[in-house]
Amino acid sequence: MRRLRYNSILKVEYAHRHTFATRTEARIGIATWITDFYNTRRLHSVCSFKSPIDYEREYWVSLTTGLAA
Repeated sequence: MRRLRYNSILKVEYAHRHTFATRTEARIGIATWITDFYNTRRLHSVCSFKSPIDYEREYWVSLTTGLAA
């Protein structure tokens, strides 16, 4: 079920908003979208609706805070 949601997000948020001249251009654009936006900045429900970067930052802060206490 997750794969369907991810593919839907990819199509709605990126692929349908761009026109690509070649398949290679589409592959590069989609790969860039995945690595630069989807995996780093987009809010994810799994991460309590935080970006993965913010979620991980808070996780490491909570670990160091717990060690200091």
